[in-house]
Amino acid sequence: MRMQWLDYSTDNCSVQRTMDVIGEKWTMIVLREVFNGVRRFEQMRRHTGISDPVLSARLRTLVDAGILDTVPYREEGRRTRNEYRLTEKGRDLYPILVALLRWGDKYCADPDGPSLLIEHRDCGAPVEAIVHCAHGHGPLRPSESQTRPGPTAQKLPEGTKT
Repeated sequence: MRMQWLDYSTDNCSVQRTMDVIGEKWTMIVLREVFNGVRRFEQMRRHTGISDPVLSARLRTLVDAGILDTVPYREEGRRTRNEYRLTEKGRDLYPILVALLRWGDKYCADPDGPSLLIEHRDCGAPVEAIVHCAHGHGPLRPSESQTRPGPTAQKLPEGTKT
């Protein structure tokens, strides 16, 4: 059944809910750092230039959302602090980060090329984020996909369509 997009509410849209968690610029920068092995607040702050209050807020959001876990550590003579580690939910964001990087490499990189390369550790080939169907067909372009109502789709009342 082909979906008439404007007939349905977007109030419970998964894209919208995801953006509520990760859609702020500094959140993706924090995730970039954690994916690249930076786990401590001070290292993130120095490497990114994010202010303390903004970094604290972004880390809190990611922990509250279950994307990062905190792991206490203590250096001799200092108070206990937390490292931030990706959860399974957090690791599942990797394709999104790769897709953003690849889009940026294509449209926003310096004229001489990108500043960062992601390669498969075993063979050295570039890592890509590719959309394909569950049967392995792909890569898919938007015109090769369709949207249909899911189990929680909410049809808009007559007269409220945009």
